Amino acid sequence: MKKETQLLSHLHLHHNLKKNMPIPDLIKKTVELKEGILSSEGAVFVNTGKYTGRSPKDKFIVFDEISEKNVDWREDNQAISEMLFDKLYEKVIEYLSNKKELFHFSGFAGADKEYQLPIEVFNEFAWHNLFAQQLFIKPTKSEFHEHKPKFTIVSAPTYKANPNIDGTNSEAFILISFKKRIILIGGTEYAGEMKKSIFSVMNYLLPKKNVLPMHCSAIVDDNSHVALFFGLSGTGKTTLSSDLNYKIIGDDEHGWSPTGVFNIEGGCYAKCANLSNEQEPQIYNSIQYGSVLENVKFNHNTLEPNYNDTSVTENTRATYSIDNIENSIIPSIADHPKTIFFLTADASGTLPPISKLNKEQVKYYFLSGYTSKLSGTERGIKEPQSTFSTCFASPFIPLKPSSYADMLIEKIETHNTDVFLINTGWTGGSYGIGERMPLAHTRTIIRAAVRGELNSAGTFYDEIFGLEIPKYVPGIPSEVLYPKNAWDDQEQYNLKAKELRNNFHENIKKFL
Repeated sequence: MKKETQLLSHLHLHHNLKKNMPIPDLIKKTVELKEGILSSEGAVFVNTGKYTGRSPKDKFIVFDEISEKNVDWREDNQAISEMLFDKLYEKVIEYLSNKKELFHFSGFAGADKEYQLPIEVFNEFAWHNLFAQQLFIKPTKSEFHEHKPKFTIVSAPTYKANPNIDGTNSEAFILISFKKRIILIGGTEYAGEMKKSIFSVMNYLLPKKNVLPMHCSAIVDDNSHVALFFGLSGTGKTTLSSDLNYKIIGDDEHGWSPTGVFNIEGGCYAKCANLSNEQEPQIYNSIQYGSVLENVKFNHNTLEPNYNDTSVTENTRATYSIDNIENSIIPSIADHPKTIFFLTADASGTLPPISKLNKEQVKYYFLSGYTSKLSGTERGIKEPQSTFSTCFASPFIPLKPSSYADMLIEKIETHNTDVFLINTGWTGGSYGIGERMPLAHTRTIIRAAVRGELNSAGTFYDEIFGLEIPKYVPGIPSEVLYPKNAWDDQEQYNLKAKELRNNFHENIKKFL
């Protein structure tokens, strides 16, 4: 550790290190360095180059005497040797030390101070530092003077690895050392790698404190009832939590502690393809001065964003502080959840828009983590692809999935939490034939469930999936509630539904 600390000191002593620059200064520096262009509203347009989404095949965990016995070394948790990490780390530090200027941020992950992780971020790009300031939790003046980081991100997007020498899979690399408490990122300009790396770290650290880390958004209704939305990117976590009927705790990452729920972040990283004020006013109006717009096209005359133009990628993103949200809860801490939703964007079009889960089904569907990866969220995804991502967060969970599932079951039993499976994907047919579930329908269903209106609605049994589907939801057509009735070809529905059921059964075998 002594050597790593000495190397980090080279960055701390950099002749032109910009520490915790005010946001106006970071915006000015971003424009001055030609890293981005200022929008008409004061947001910053940036382009992330060829990496417009996460690169999961380029993420590694350092194999050492600590991680060896703690990390679940499955496909999502690739190992890289400590020797290879050390050598690449030295090269990156030397590379950054020779830059004209660097940018530094001190902050936190975790709104609950009892479980907060102090972090620091070194950035080659000014706009990456702006991203970090918007996304993570900023310290108060008193906290800033006492801040002692317990995990460090070193980000060098223009440093490209040599796979033959460095042991990586490509020029890009995201390396996490739990022993040295360092995240090393290079070769990719996609800022989301910083966000998800810290989430991976929290997924490693929090369970040791009896806190369940969760890939979910969280809201509070008018009766102070908390609801969580689990799901992968593109399933609706941010959209469904961004509802003026609720107060928002956070849009993506949370911890469930012995005292309640808290946001891990201080900002939001929202998909903004086809964003409109009519459909998603809360997200639309939260994109303000200092926000970051990744890969969003714009009118060069008016400098206004064109959210409908997804020619660069479907995975256009807006990063903004949670302070920008009119009805956000600050600090982002709340009570135990009364309702949980598992979101899935089912490309087969066979899952119902809502079904109530019993305890056994909660564990089954949580470990399954079924959804369809949507275009742009990862490199190479052009159209929806069915996938199983255990705990709805497989790329970000270093420990055994069963440990997270057991913790979830214990907590929902303790707090008598209702759990529903929600399909935000296709209806009336599979992808290419049916249509995406209308957002208005999903919002209506969610509101009814949060208010407890479905507890007395009665259910009918789906024989293929074994799910209990509410017989009635005010404002929702019956053919939408029972997906088979929405298909013109019901025999084709049966084939597709049984195929998906069999895929579930085959996937779950690895946990038995």
